Amino acid sequence: MFHMMNEARIAVGLGAAMLGFAGYEASLDYAKTRPQGRPMGPGGKDASKPQVPIIEHADVKRMLLAQKSYCEGALALELYCARLVDELHTGDGAAKARAHLLLEVLTPIAKSWPSEWCLEANSLAIQVLGGYGYTRDFPVEQYWRDNRLNMIHEGTHGIQALDLLGRKVVMDGGAGLVALRKAIDETVGRASAAESLLPHAQALASAADHLEAATRAAWSTGSPDEALANATPYLQAFGHVVLAWIWLDVATRAVAAPVDPAQRGRLAACRYFFHHELPKVAAWLAVVETRDDTCRTMAEESF
Repeated sequence: MFHMMNEARIAVGLGAAMLGFAGYEASLDYAKTRPQGRPMGPGGKDASKPQVPIIEHADVKRMLLAQKSYCEGALALELYCARLVDELHTGDGAAKARAHLLLEVLTPIAKSWPSEWCLEANSLAIQVLGGYGYTRDFPVEQYWRDNRLNMIHEGTHGIQALDLLGRKVVMDGGAGLVALRKAIDETVGRASAAESLLPHAQALASAADHLEAATRAAWSTGSPDEALANATPYLQAFGHVVLAWIWLDVATRAVAAPVDPAQRGRLAACRYFFHHELPKVAAWLAVVETRDDTCRTMAEESF
């Protein structure tokens, strides 16, 4: 049953990624063709000049880059997990053992991360279209509605968080977390050879250190109530570290072909993720490592 559920959770994550991707493609097409605003010069806007497509505005590029980093990153994660499932059936003993350990810790992420962040991509797609995005003239509002289910079925976000912090990272003496850290360190080592990726490699190594320290701190008292009260922020931090690793792995290949527009786009999405998303990890882990009791001790009658 659990083998079936784990593969179904990967499938849910893939479905969420694809719905996010559909919204990204729709909003990208709209941004390329919707004229609005004029270039800003030293004297302000020149009303005599034609309007520009909204994709030329930095804030629209921000929303498109966020979508790209969420959706392409999620797709890369799901394909990696699918390969691990294949290795369980076709690999030798060592490959099977490694795939099993990695899937133990990655399956909650493969299900939950795309279902949260590709939903956010759908929300940004609506935002790019403005008022049109909220109407049925365009498909982006339906993509958001359809994707909202994926945080619920095959184990809600909170259940995935309890499974990750309560079982997966501590089972077998933390063997799954050790296997993941080894994989992260291998990518960090490859990326460090490229000067442009070295700051990202250092940032990922630091975030992975923080994640490991927070995991130990969460369980330092041995109390499940204290450790698991902040399981969802832990899941979010864990997921962002995993996606930073996935993006850095993609970037180590993209950097070899910098003249290819598609590879330049992947390098930009990686840069966006490291500059705009990875810093969120520290805030999420702060409540985990201090075993913040705000939610746990809130009295029912005080709501």
